[in-house]
Amino acid sequence: MKLNLLKIILLVLILLGTVTINQADEGMLPLSEIHKLDLKALGFSLDSKALYNPNGVSLIDGIINLSGCTASFVSPDGLILTNYHCAFPAIQRVTTKEQDFMKNGFTALDKSKELVAKGYTVRMIDFYKDVSKEVLSSVKKRMNYEQRTKAIEKKIKKIVVKIEKKYPGKRAEVAEMFIGKTYVLFVYVYIKDVRLVYSPPRSIGEYGGEEDNWMWPRHTGDFTFMRAYVAPDGSSAEYSKKNIPFRPKKYLQVAADGVKEEDFVFVLGYPGRTFRHRTSHFFNYEEKIKKPYIVDLYGSMIEIYEKISKKDRTTEIKLSSALKRLWNVMKKYKGQLKAFNNLKLTDKKRADEKALQTFIDGDKKLKKKYGNILGNIGNLYEEKTKDAPYDFFLSYFTRSSVLLSNAYRVYDASIERKKKDTERSSAYMDRNFSRTKRYMMMGLRNFTPEADKITFKKMLINAVKLKGKYSILPIQKIINKKGVDTEKAIDEFIKTVYSQSKFHEKEYLTNMLFKSTKELNKINTPLLNLVKELYPIYKKQKAKYKQQKGKLDKLLANLIEVKQKFKGTSFIPDANSTLRLTYGHIRGYSPADAVVYTPFTTLTGLIEKNTSSRPFIAGEKLIDLYQKKDFGRFTLPSKNDVPVNILYSTDTTGGNSGSPVLNAKGELIGLNFDRVFEATINDYGWAESYSRSIGVDIRYILWFLEKYGKAGHLLKEMNL
Repeated sequence: MKLNLLKIILLVLILLGTVTINQADEGMLPLSEIHKLDLKALGFSLDSKALYNPNGVSLIDGIINLSGCTASFVSPDGLILTNYHCAFPAIQRVTTKEQDFMKNGFTALDKSKELVAKGYTVRMIDFYKDVSKEVLSSVKKRMNYEQRTKAIEKKIKKIVVKIEKKYPGKRAEVAEMFIGKTYVLFVYVYIKDVRLVYSPPRSIGEYGGEEDNWMWPRHTGDFTFMRAYVAPDGSSAEYSKKNIPFRPKKYLQVAADGVKEEDFVFVLGYPGRTFRHRTSHFFNYEEKIKKPYIVDLYGSMIEIYEKISKKDRTTEIKLSSALKRLWNVMKKYKGQLKAFNNLKLTDKKRADEKALQTFIDGDKKLKKKYGNILGNIGNLYEEKTKDAPYDFFLSYFTRSSVLLSNAYRVYDASIERKKKDTERSSAYMDRNFSRTKRYMMMGLRNFTPEADKITFKKMLINAVKLKGKYSILPIQKIINKKGVDTEKAIDEFIKTVYSQSKFHEKEYLTNMLFKSTKELNKINTPLLNLVKELYPIYKKQKAKYKQQKGKLDKLLANLIEVKQKFKGTSFIPDANSTLRLTYGHIRGYSPADAVVYTPFTTLTGLIEKNTSSRPFIAGEKLIDLYQKKDFGRFTLPSKNDVPVNILYSTDTTGGNSGSPVLNAKGELIGLNFDRVFEATINDYGWAESYSRSIGVDIRYILWFLEKYGKAGHLLKEMNL
């Protein structure tokens, strides 16, 4: 179905009631909407209870959240299939110059050889319920906007703590579905022992690298296998040799015969954030202010890290995860900026709002209640735009350096941990503090002094540009030394900091995390002194953020109300990392005049791209298999070739990485890992004409395991 350009900008108009086959395949539908769909009319062979059954076993029981990505169980012994890029930090952490699993790949020939994936967790939905009334009961009329935000945050924390106490070992989260309006409690089964089972070489898992990222045609083997473990009694437990494989209630069946063009498919997963219900003021802020800043900042950091990475393999390994994150975000944002401009999204959003304002002004009651909403939101974003350089600097400064980040967290923890548990920042609550400490310690493994110093220096130089009321006095004290120019003063400060600080040492950092504020105030080092002086500035900044959020949340809640009156319908909430369903078809697209893309790429195309140098290294082994035409049973009949990647018209975004792509019967036919360049704008608007997701064809994964990886034991485990 073709959508005209205006529909890119309209709010998600999928009805919360009956959904018909004539509807566009747009929308990331939450669990609450699945039973309202006419599944057979849409193309499903499953009924709603087979898809989601809160009182029994269903397909959703096999779908998991794996540390922010999506994944699925594919065997009765807790075998997990997800993306290579989702597992990359785990692969990187066990890689050394001597055991280079990034370069050579990894295969555990049996369970005893599987490697611990430090920091990885599995979450599976146990149940959910609406807690909107309970959350909003904390808001009183006398409250100002900052107090309103704090009250809601505190109430959510109380709900979470209460539920986790009631259900030991489980994890609770309250998701804001419509900003300032509706809240849903999700309770998850929580597994803390995850291990690496199989990964292809990085040259395959990232074939095409950043050159092909967000692009089509694509030939990337973006898949990895992991496994979930629990204690012998079935309870969640940290890693132990005594732990046993988790036995999921449901695991996905693999459809080894794959799919063909125009087949119906659907995706279940945990999409991150979308912003389709936001205003033109938000769109303008993202397009003109925020994204250009981040593209510039990340571009400079990439340049620094890539230059340093060339020095030796150990440094390259350490900086690899950071570089992947930076490149991925920067290229995505460049795609979004291009789409904002080409599609005139902000202008079209303004036109929609003009029509809405006319509707409001035409009714006295509506005008009295809603007349100033859009204007007030505009005023708020004018304020945010003026403050943007200052706000962005503060936001990214404490993240620019491992040493600075650790020092700030230590000082922050000493203050936050003195408060009542539900009044602390989330990272320092009892339920999260051990995880916060663990991530800090894990980050030390990738500490690279040269890169840390350069990025720290760059941010200090950026601070010099902040003038007047935005000038940051603690930093001005560093650079305003009599008779010393700015850069030399910064160099002297950096040199002193890195010669005296020990925040990159595990034992020292662990010890500091348990010191009181009084004890920390007695320590006289340049870095910690800077943090102490910055802390009141960050505290003021935090209060400003909460005040703005409280005001905006209330305005957006009212905006949704009046939009529903204007449109005469309800809306699907923006994605928020909760489980969603989306459906579509195996389908190509035309991104430009005289350009037509078909929905399958093949092993032939992969070999044609091979240059034997980054990012297109097929390798002798893969080339040899191709030349022998040893394709076996996993072929694309129409081309007598192994299909590698597929295109489909589902509605996905970040967080859908690792989502299973399923056929009408709910069988696994692919593994979602990306979108096309034109679809980077999905976060703001979706259109069937160009919004395409990219997945690894399951036939390529199976062929690769059998022929290249010699991992037939995994095929057997998946009943193949």
